[in-house]
Amino acid sequence: MSAHSTDCIVVGGGPGGMFAALLLARQGVRVMLLEAHLDFARDFRGDTIHPPTLELLDRLGLSQPLHALPHGVLRQFVIHAGSQVFTLADLSRLPSRFPYMMLLPQEKLLDLLACHAQRYPHLRVQMGAQANQLLWEQGRVVGVTYRQAEREQVVRAPLTIAADGRFSKLRKLAGLEPIRTAPPMDIVWFRLPRYQTDPTDQGVVVNQGRFCVLLNREQQWQIGFVIAKGGYRQLHALGLRAFRTALSDVVPWLSDRLHLLDDWSTLTLLSVESSRLSKWYLPGLLFIGDAAHAMSPVGGVGINYAVQDAIAAANILAEPLRTRSVQMHHLAAVQRRREWPVRVIQFIQGILQRNLVAEALDRGKAFHLPLPLQIIFRLPILRELPSRIIGLGVGRERVPPALPGV
Repeated sequence: MSAHSTDCIVVGGGPGGMFAALLLARQGVRVMLLEAHLDFARDFRGDTIHPPTLELLDRLGLSQPLHALPHGVLRQFVIHAGSQVFTLADLSRLPSRFPYMMLLPQEKLLDLLACHAQRYPHLRVQMGAQANQLLWEQGRVVGVTYRQAEREQVVRAPLTIAADGRFSKLRKLAGLEPIRTAPPMDIVWFRLPRYQTDPTDQGVVVNQGRFCVLLNREQQWQIGFVIAKGGYRQLHALGLRAFRTALSDVVPWLSDRLHLLDDWSTLTLLSVESSRLSKWYLPGLLFIGDAAHAMSPVGGVGINYAVQDAIAAANILAEPLRTRSVQMHHLAAVQRRREWPVRVIQFIQGILQRNLVAEALDRGKAFHLPLPLQIIFRLPILRELPSRIIGLGVGRERVPPALPGV
């Protein structure tokens, strides 16, 4: 069993982990990033890149190659309910150089970041490296063991950052349980071809007690069919024909391609719930992103908040990691900095999920915009609030300049 040492281990090569590793390396910290898979190709990961993340990529000199990739652009969050159209948020009015949300397969973003990581000699990205144990000494995490190419290996560091997602293995190994913060729901994700005659941007479509999300991915529609928690078994029992009929009732113009959903393997069930840890850290171990706070898909804000966690962690921890003096109070400072924005957005998501989504799934009555949203849209002073909350988030972090010579 071979052993390595570094200043910081990051477990998980999603956006939160990758940005944390890059920003720390940019500050002269030696980082080893462990990604369990051999590549970043996953179906139905979050594909939305919000304005603050686009600004960060611009700071890293990656805006031009990013925008050169085939992508979609979302400028408005719109609900189509029969003949009614409600604009929940208009991102084009945001005070940002990038007043829109980019829709890009997450694997393309991560491939770009992994390529950029090669310029930092302090950063080692290990693909196919499955972390399987935490190393403890005197009540403190001092590293991890991982398996790569059928070999068990050890890496030791003063700090391990767990960025391994909502089903975090490190969180389980540490014996931590998240607190549920919003009612769960399920989403059936799938893709269908997009034709030139299709609408350019559909957003959310509500009809006959059904709720669908349509994201424009240039050549395809990525579609989420929202169902009540635990409803997939009943949906499956009714059969694909019944599912195609239900989908046709919600979005009639998709009927000419629904025959392509000819097997259940073309559908992916995403079990959704919102949760967070009461404490994001243990001695030598810090949780960020979904590992610390799993977000509801409402607003598509999960990636943005994971990236903001990464920026805060890099800002607070770079110097103590360089000097190998990181202490519990540094980890607590990261949670203090990021917990209140997470609490605020999860509270808002919970309200929308309990009201907007529940209202849309009620087949016994016609859809009406919930009263709190009606009030917001009628008061000019509040009208821009949803756009700012969805587009910019709560508690934006500032990116420091790179350390000279790095």
